[in-house]
Amino acid sequence: MHVFVTGATGWVGSAVVEDLIGAGHTVSGLCRSSGKAATLSAIGATPVEGSLDDLGLLRATASTADAVIHTAFNHDDLSKFLENVEQDRRVIETLGEALVGSSRPLIVTSGLMGLPRGAREADLPNPAFPRKSEVAARSVAERGGRAATVRLAPSVHGIGDHGFVPTLIRFARQTGVSAYVDDGTNCWSGTHRRDAARVYRLALETGVTEAVYHAVAEESVPFRQIAEAIGAALGLPVESRPREHFGWFAHFAGSDMAASSVRTRALLGWQPREASLLSDLGRPEYYAG
Repeated sequence: MHVFVTGATGWVGSAVVEDLIGAGHTVSGLCRSSGKAATLSAIGATPVEGSLDDLGLLRATASTADAVIHTAFNHDDLSKFLENVEQDRRVIETLGEALVGSSRPLIVTSGLMGLPRGAREADLPNPAFPRKSEVAARSVAERGGRAATVRLAPSVHGIGDHGFVPTLIRFARQTGVSAYVDDGTNCWSGTHRRDAARVYRLALETGVTEAVYHAVAEESVPFRQIAEAIGAALGLPVESRPREHFGWFAHFAGSDMAASSVRTRALLGWQPREASLLSDLGRPEYYAG
């Protein structure tokens, strides 16, 4: 297939591009600069220079692809989160317009926030949760598109990670303690980025038959164990702290973001191959930044 990937040089998107090319697919990847375009060209993808605001470009490129994978989301300025959510909705709607009425699939990206602990693929997200990626994908499907959502674990880990876990590492270094909320029994799921990438590809190769897939390798890792791994690596005490300790990150640190991937594994024949979250957190390279 010829697959158009947004966020093609991002943490998840770049792994998706590499996995698709390794499996024999061709890829066009959205990127924001000539430097990133060169990175895509070097691995055999065709760069499409532009941004998420270039809706005409997105529509035209999606129209020539056999499938579209949308991994991009603007995380540059969290103070504009609601604006970024609206941008994401417009992008999904635009991509969907290019594909509705055909059998060409669209896969978008979301997370586990707003779902019950132990959520399954059939569980619906909390409608009050601000990010609407999955809602937008379902809207495309209702209009006759073949659209699905890959829900990612809160920790899509691997060396070079710049997401939630590195945020916890920074907090630990700044405060001198690797902390957890209350008794630390709230749980996160974890998935290595290369394992997550294979979920997108396998969903495409099996015809995108589902509304939702869970890229979840480790279903339920207690937050206290994550804090303990960070504390051991940094030589810091591991202690409970009130939510205020985590500042803007408090809601994430104290939340359950854990889900089952039993159905996804059965449907796709997907089995995680890479290191676990706690194994990765035992590697010195994770703390090099």
